[in-house]
Amino acid sequence: MRIEKIETNKKQYLDLLLLADEQEDMIDKYLESGDMFALFDNDLKTICVVKGIDDKSCELKNIATYQKYQGKGYAKSLISFVSAHYKNNYRSMLVGTGDTPAILSFYKSCGFEPSHRLKNFFTDNYDHPMFEDGIQLIDMVYLKKRL
Repeated sequence: MRIEKIETNKKQYLDLLLLADEQEDMIDKYLESGDMFALFDNDLKTICVVKGIDDKSCELKNIATYQKYQGKGYAKSLISFVSAHYKNNYRSMLVGTGDTPAILSFYKSCGFEPSHRLKNFFTDNYDHPMFEDGIQLIDMVYLKKRL
């Protein structure tokens, strides 16, 4: 298993990024200004984008694993890697997600704790209703992890 920082041609990974954030213009808001990392285990398994917020915190803007590789620990390994990578630059990492039990449980298992929420984020910022595990996403739920 190896993790690489992707410096150029980030859009070539759009198919994978769209699994976690299904509207391309929303991805465009952070893709070029964020740091992208790709986890390979023979082939590409998982990708993420991390962006600095201020001098104390960064945000995990996108993390996605191809469906056939989900549940095998790849995303957790990548979160562990980026957490260690940024611990000397930031005090904490945020992640925003939909209010679904499985996703929240995953982030909690990676050391994140509930922080705050942005009311109506998904309904106000996306051009179509979004669903995860049969639940319509309305509010963005933020979780925070100390680095």
